[in-house]
Amino acid sequence: MKKINFLRYNSTIIRTFCKCALVVVGLFVLSGCTKNFQNMNTNNTGILDSQLIPNHNSIGLYYPGMQQNIFGEENDYQLIQNLNSDCYAGYYMSPNPFRGNINNQDYSLVDGWNSDIYTVYYTRIMGVVQTIEKKGTRTSTPDFWAIALMLQVQAMSRVTDYYGPIPYSKVGQGATTPYDSQQSVYNQFFTQLDTVVTTLEAYTKANPGAEPFANFDMIYAGNYTEWIKYANSLRLRLAMHIVNIDPITAKAQALKAINDPGGLITVNTDNAGITGFGYHNPIWLIGTSWTDLAVNASLTSYLNGYKDPRESQMISPATSPSSIAGQYVGIRSGTPVSAKPGYNGYSLPNFNNTAQYTPMYLMVASEVWFLKAEAALRGWTTESAQTDYETGINTSMSQWGVSAGSYLTDNTSTEADYVDPQTPSTTAPNASIKAVSTITIAWDAAATPEKNLERIITQKWIAMFPTGGWEAWTEYRRTGYPRLFPVVVNNSGGDISTDLQIRRIQYPSTEYTGNAAGVAQGVQLLGGPDKGGTPVWWDTNKGQATPKNF
Repeated sequence: MKKINFLRYNSTIIRTFCKCALVVVGLFVLSGCTKNFQNMNTNNTGILDSQLIPNHNSIGLYYPGMQQNIFGEENDYQLIQNLNSDCYAGYYMSPNPFRGNINNQDYSLVDGWNSDIYTVYYTRIMGVVQTIEKKGTRTSTPDFWAIALMLQVQAMSRVTDYYGPIPYSKVGQGATTPYDSQQSVYNQFFTQLDTVVTTLEAYTKANPGAEPFANFDMIYAGNYTEWIKYANSLRLRLAMHIVNIDPITAKAQALKAINDPGGLITVNTDNAGITGFGYHNPIWLIGTSWTDLAVNASLTSYLNGYKDPRESQMISPATSPSSIAGQYVGIRSGTPVSAKPGYNGYSLPNFNNTAQYTPMYLMVASEVWFLKAEAALRGWTTESAQTDYETGINTSMSQWGVSAGSYLTDNTSTEADYVDPQTPSTTAPNASIKAVSTITIAWDAAATPEKNLERIITQKWIAMFPTGGWEAWTEYRRTGYPRLFPVVVNNSGGDISTDLQIRRIQYPSTEYTGNAAGVAQGVQLLGGPDKGGTPVWWDTNKGQATPKNF
């Protein structure tokens, strides 16, 4: 784990932006980050807005930094996603024995790591959105304001799904920052997405072909038609998050997304990925330079068992120890790994495809087809759940450049058992484990909705790799699927159940020292102790052995 400057842009525009963005980030001293949030709105650069007005530079220069900080560069990405949700989702496990194997990956939650989530999202995204708003963007350049809101909803949806109740509606308005219930935060998201879609649809109708945001857009090169699809797709995702706790709102919001004339992300050319402006893929650097990640055993066990055509494109074979060389073998979460390079030979992402400058995907078309499949399965639409499910698989196969072949009709293959050659059955703790899932691939019209939902979510989980760990963990907690291996070692001290697995991230200690009244309110709204085993609002399954989603 190394600290690298998060701004690495090559163009003249972005070098100018660096001067502004470094002020935004650098002036902020984390002492209860939501308490001191207002400190971010001071500009000491000496650069006047009048000098930046041409080509929307006075506001546009803020946007590349916001976009890249949804994932961050390598140090931030490692802390805000790779060493928590990526692991909890069954995508990755580090071969590095951080802190003597007492860390997030075995449920000994590291405050110094997890507090980076607050730092990044409240300072580098939400704070910048408030700066943009104070420049009058909401009224002077409403299309730019819509994009700012979209980025805020995308980023802050990650924060609330990590923690539960969070500061949102009154951030930066006083010495103490109140917390909003997670239900309230979601309702605000839906209202803000209304603004995004109606604003951009009105703009594109009045200004066909115009792309004023092109110089600052790391996702769609200024194409607002694609941003509308992205906003609708994000609404559909968020709607499905709350289906078990607020089914009326979930259905209404899902249908609003599906029926909007602006459409959804349905083909791979619509995929929302962050790239360009000198930004490099943090997974690539963490895996190749730092050698701090490996693929998780849960992922390799499903791909192996399914004989999945995507496997060789997604991940690379193990190289050591010799007993697994050439095979696809990951590391099980919570394995007490030996010092590097002890586990560095296990499978990695395929760095020919997850390369230095490949996009970091926020949302892909296959995920949207699986969301549509679930909507159909619930009877919300007249579409065929099977057709949407199979289209999702085919779309993912196409994204990875392979053919499904007989995959869609395979009604026998299931997850494979996992064997770790470095912790044989005579060794305690033993990482080897029998498969925990019996779900097959082929759609089964005679199966229960619950069983077919497991199919949908398992395939969606595969399709969102390698960048969708935060969403995959959310869906695992919401639905109980896919069935994932439990941690080998649990160092939570009883705060988190091995069988039920981790349900959330604890609030940063800086909130307790700098925003004590606010975080106390947050814990009260959470409805349980500020521990990793306490479920968030929409998590009605709470890790039960037999999930119930219908």
